[in-house]
Amino acid sequence: MSTPERDAGASATGEHAFGRAPASPGAPPMVVLPGRKLFAERAQRLHRLAERLPAMSDYLHFMARIVEAQHRVLQQARPSLTDTADLAIAHDIPPLAVDGLWRDMSWPMDLEALIADLDPEVPAAQRVWFEALREAPSETRTELAAALLGGEPLSADATAMAPLVGAALQVAWTRQARGLAHPPGRPKESVRALCPCCGAPPVASVIQIGMARSKVRYLHCGLCATEWYAERARCPQCGDSKTLGYHTLEDHSGDRVLPVQAETCDHCASYLKVVQREWAQDADPLADDLASLALDMMIADRELARRAFNPLLVLGSPA
Repeated sequence: MSTPERDAGASATGEHAFGRAPASPGAPPMVVLPGRKLFAERAQRLHRLAERLPAMSDYLHFMARIVEAQHRVLQQARPSLTDTADLAIAHDIPPLAVDGLWRDMSWPMDLEALIADLDPEVPAAQRVWFEALREAPSETRTELAAALLGGEPLSADATAMAPLVGAALQVAWTRQARGLAHPPGRPKESVRALCPCCGAPPVASVIQIGMARSKVRYLHCGLCATEWYAERARCPQCGDSKTLGYHTLEDHSGDRVLPVQAETCDHCASYLKVVQREWAQDADPLADDLASLALDMMIADRELARRAFNPLLVLGSPA
């Protein structure tokens, strides 16, 4: 394994705590659908992170308010799209495949509901893009959603509006994932890094805790929040295990700032964050990804591709 170099103001260490392979096919589970308290718990984590990181406080508190709105909108009833799920699963097709369902999902309704919910508490600094999104025609919103799902670069104006559209996409897919009668199987090796439920990439991997999944690593979908088992010490993207490196943010005293590492792979020149719940029980893949932007900056000079899909963290086109 490579040992990352230390960076000024943020240190890197080679320590890691990977998951272990399941002892049997039934325990721990290969695929886990999103829980009912997902957004509520994520919002709490964001508020706590905002208190811990004063420099990011305003940003993280606002993202927490968006996630709180997601929790409320998720409770609203929408038509189910899971009638053909069993057939899709039987043919190794993600039952909520983005390519096939994105135009049928309820995200336009969920976006309207999020806008209405957030309107009274949008800060002045965010009001311009918020009003632009409110007034945007459905065609513009649809183009933005398609660009987000397709990983296309966005203009500066679109980048400002994108996280709220991404929040609506998350609500729509998470609602449908929760409605599945049972989870799909673990994805095949050729698509190991794509969610077996919707086909989207992960936002991060998670080292879980608890009796059923203690020390086991899962990939956490950035769209529908489904989790699926991932081998320890192996790049989720290419499968390599020989060129991995681990980078951790530390303060000037050498203490970890967050329970997050960047797992880098020289073989495919990419990285994905690892969230260690053994270090912080309430750590959340998406929330801690937002809070650890300094980690992305720390390894930026290595020119590694960020393989994460976080609809609430949208980067614009290069200048």
